[in-house]
Amino acid sequence: MKTKEVETPRAAPRRTRAHKDAPAPAASTEAPRERVQKVLARMGLASRRTIEEWIVQGRVAINDRPARLGDRVGPGDRIKVDGKLLAWRPGREIPRVLLYHKPEGEIVSREDPEGRPSVFDRLPALRKGRWIAVGRLDFNTSGLLIFTDDGELANRLMHPRYELEREYAVRIIGELTPQQIEELTGGITLEDGPARFESLVDAGGEGTNHWYHVIIKEGRNREVRRMFEALGFTVSRLIRVRYGPVALPPRLKRGMWMELPPESVVQTFGLTPSETKRTNPRAGKIPRPRTTPRPSTTHRSKR
Repeated sequence: MKTKEVETPRAAPRRTRAHKDAPAPAASTEAPRERVQKVLARMGLASRRTIEEWIVQGRVAINDRPARLGDRVGPGDRIKVDGKLLAWRPGREIPRVLLYHKPEGEIVSREDPEGRPSVFDRLPALRKGRWIAVGRLDFNTSGLLIFTDDGELANRLMHPRYELEREYAVRIIGELTPQQIEELTGGITLEDGPARFESLVDAGGEGTNHWYHVIIKEGRNREVRRMFEALGFTVSRLIRVRYGPVALPPRLKRGMWMELPPESVVQTFGLTPSETKRTNPRAGKIPRPRTTPRPSTTHRSKR
């Protein structure tokens, strides 16, 4: 009698422990995808909020289809704004940063109905993007202005939640009493809400003019002037000498600008070197103050 052979199941292959010297799987080198408004803001085209409005208005397209809020882009994606193809690369480039010593008599705006001189007239031209002013100084205030071509960095330097200090040298007509100093550092009420100086230091003076150094953490319109005016003092001179981690360089004369080297930008503003790509050809060079001739306002006479 023939016996029926029963096929025995094969044992599952035995798992072997990976050799400790075996190379680990290669990590993906593909650049992470980012929200389109973040990419465009970093290019200096506009703020994220403005770009979100562009997206809603249908002005932004990704790979020839209208972009939607929340869309992300990565390597190989084509971005258009108002039908114009943008040249962009994934990954964050090291932002360009300028320090400018604003003189009195210039506005921090590209357009002015009165035709007054603009700080942007002095800045070097950019091949792509635009210069973004970090904060503002009014027409009669001088001192440090920071410009960058990176919208994300500009937003971080200006956003109230980061509470970056702004330090000013203030000359007033008169002298504060100890009680008035306590009032300004303790808090006073302005028409747009409470305000206070984080610090107020007497810097001396002669005659009726007296200098003080004050620190605030906000950037409200004419805030320093209005605080002194609230106590009956007139500010005759106002100079911003520091913004966050950046102080006004002593050799940077009024009307001149200087560009920070990429290494200084990374270190000063706390950027992560591994997440940035060097693009500035002047890397490693010591910055020197420069000035750009203001465009001529003369016009040819009509014949």
